[in-house]
Amino acid sequence: MKSLIIGIIILAAAVFAALPSKICGFGLGWWEDVLIFLRGGLPVIATIIGLIAVFIGIADMKDRAEAKKEKAEENGQ
Repeated sequence: MKSLIIGIIILAAAVFAALPSKICGFGLGWWEDVLIFLRGGLPVIATIIGLIAVFIGIADMKDRAEAKKEKAEENGQ
């Protein structure tokens, strides 16, 4: 229960920080900084996700080849 309350408080603080004070009348107005962070961080995150997907694909291909080899050995006996 504590973690839920703390999570809600942190989420509210993040929204408050990002709200533009010119439009809402309150907030810290960090929205432009948030956009700059997202613009810089998204390519890095996309690259990491892409690398993980490639590694998973390679591991899957190795597993399929190994399973095929085991099945061929099993049928050969």
